[in-house]
Amino acid sequence: MPPQTRPPAAGRSLEHPAREEIRLEGVLHALADPMRLTIVRYLAECGDEQPCSYFDLPVSKSTTTHHFRVLRESGVIEQVYRGTAKMSALRRADLEELFPGLLDSVLTAAVRQAERLGER
Repeated sequence: MPPQTRPPAAGRSLEHPAREEIRLEGVLHALADPMRLTIVRYLAECGDEQPCSYFDLPVSKSTTTHHFRVLRESGVIEQVYRGTAKMSALRRADLEELFPGLLDSVLTAAVRQAERLGER
């Protein structure tokens, strides 16, 4: 197995970058999109993994799938299959180890911006 992928879970598996392969510019790119930031905010608020069906985004299913893929491939989220559901969770520990305070700072700024713009 290539070193850049995590060991596969039982059944279907998705590729994720190993912790040491996560790059700051990839994480920042992933978090720069408003829809992806919304997904990350939802995951941070619930604090646990959620099925993709949990997210009610104002975009098509294929666009939603694209956003999840960008988040997964950048190392922001981890996705696993549980039965037929694809579950997503933040890679909070990995991001905190690599970029201390970054995720919390981005999430705090996103909440402040939403309040300022009357979106929350």
